[in-house]
Amino acid sequence: MNAPEMTETLRRLVEAESFSTDREGIERCGDLIDELCREMLGSGTERLGAHRVWRRAGERPVLLLCHFDTVWPRGTLAGFPFTVEDGIARGPGTFDMTGGIVQCLWALRDVPEGPVTILFTGDEEIGSPTSRPLIEDEARGARAVLVLEPAHGTKLKWARKGTGTWRVDVKGRAAHAGLAPEKGINAALELADQIKRIDALGRPDDGTTVNVTMLGGGSANNVIPEIAWCAVDVRMWTAEEAERVDRDLRALEPIRDGASVSIRGGVNRLPMERKYSEDLYARVAGLGYDFGATEVGGASDGNFTSAMGIPTLDGLGPVGDGAHAREEHLLVEEMPRRAEMLTRLLESLLADG
Repeated sequence: MNAPEMTETLRRLVEAESFSTDREGIERCGDLIDELCREMLGSGTERLGAHRVWRRAGERPVLLLCHFDTVWPRGTLAGFPFTVEDGIARGPGTFDMTGGIVQCLWALRDVPEGPVTILFTGDEEIGSPTSRPLIEDEARGARAVLVLEPAHGTKLKWARKGTGTWRVDVKGRAAHAGLAPEKGINAALELADQIKRIDALGRPDDGTTVNVTMLGGGSANNVIPEIAWCAVDVRMWTAEEAERVDRDLRALEPIRDGASVSIRGGVNRLPMERKYSEDLYARVAGLGYDFGATEVGGASDGNFTSAMGIPTLDGLGPVGDGAHAREEHLLVEEMPRRAEMLTRLLESLLADG
């Protein structure tokens, strides 16, 4: 595999600029992926809304998951252009995860036979609201799911935390803050007390984090606030913990007479549990690519397929660092090596028949 040619493919994808909520950018990048599939794999993609799917027919395909949306708004290239210097490629989306798409295409180019599906999605960075049903539909018939998200150092990822987001809304009663504050029910104070309860739901020793991340409320400086709200980010290693936190959040009740508390939201992705990845990692190591594997706090689309009980291995993408930051980069010399690993893994899985 040719690192300079892979780097040129990477440049084309990065410079397409595909911010999750930029419909034109997503369409432009999807068209480019279709073009690349025709060039490298001999056939184009099927359009599924904002997403693309490439298929090689057959029973029980290997499903490859790639997302092409990034966190970088259109125009970012002006101040953060794609560059390659001293073997390091930099630019918006290089590491997360256009580099994974490049490795996927080059790996599959060297596997000319066998049932394989690649799902290229355009909304992973915003929680996969429209691609999740597609991912789950494709996974149901798959023998394994391989996720081209970035590596952790050089390590693959065999477990990920689940994630959830809730919103807590408090309603009190407005009153004049100077003339009759006693007639009001202060929603801000009620929320402050509820936040203490919310914070207590975390179990850091078990890996469950519960964090209030945003909050607001009130209507004017001279009015006792009638409403207040906060957003809650939750991460957990097990489905049981996800259920516990959801149950306890929904059980919150007001402390002040006349106040009310309502909860909405829930789990976005259940945990990707290690038991669904260990056999796949053992297969990779047995092929001579024992890079190591690890557990990480962030979630991916692999969480969806693992929660279905489908063998899933993540972190097969590029080696680098700086996801979602101006330091985002990947190591060019690692791309051919990681693509070769994916080629060998695909061959091994397809040989099972």
